[in-house]
Amino acid sequence: MKVLAVETSSAVISVAVVDEQRLLAEYILNQERNHSQKLMPAVEQVLEDASLVLGEIDVFAVAYGPGSFTGLRIGVATVKGLAQALKKPVVGVPTLDGLAFNLTCAQGLICPIMDARRAQVYTSVYRWSRGGLERLEEYLAVSVEKLIEVLNRWDEPVHFCGDGIFAYRSVIEERMGSRAVFAPPTHALQRASSIAWLALERALAGDTQNYWELQPFYLRKSQAEQRFEKRSKEAGC
Repeated sequence: MKVLAVETSSAVISVAVVDEQRLLAEYILNQERNHSQKLMPAVEQVLEDASLVLGEIDVFAVAYGPGSFTGLRIGVATVKGLAQALKKPVVGVPTLDGLAFNLTCAQGLICPIMDARRAQVYTSVYRWSRGGLERLEEYLAVSVEKLIEVLNRWDEPVHFCGDGIFAYRSVIEERMGSRAVFAPPTHALQRASSIAWLALERALAGDTQNYWELQPFYLRKSQAEQRFEKRSKEAGC
């Protein structure tokens, strides 16, 4: 079984193809370029480098949230379009699960943190257990201070990854000290290969979706929606 996955939930754009034994090809670009212009050329490049054509892909996968509202819509729409055209199933993988998978086999807790702006992060807490990821908390949009309160329930090392480590590393180090361990740059950000492997595991277990069922997963409303609601309240609507 071959899975093609895309990751566009942040400034990173990534595309990967895996089969049941190995990573066949992966493309990663972290330059905040226009995802709508870069994604399909990246898909074509990965397929070419893996000596594959689209028709040989069995399952299409995508990081479907949380993350950038625009980025998620582009990634989800692209995967839905490919799956519809080729009549193939899809798998939506939570972005935070993919980030946590970057740190497989870490001893202690795994905590991906994505910078959600407005002094918040998208996050959850995981543990590598019995050869797989175990999620210990709900998906959250919280302040770093609140997250640290959650993490202090456990007295063990916490491995952080995600772009939030660049914005909040000093705060975490100040409040958690040596318990905080930070991923190296090669494993800190989103990778489509992690999304592809998690999707492959689900597909092999028969857990796939039809393309029309796939929708972006948002933890909070967009700024535009919040502004609209605020204006409506002020106007007495």
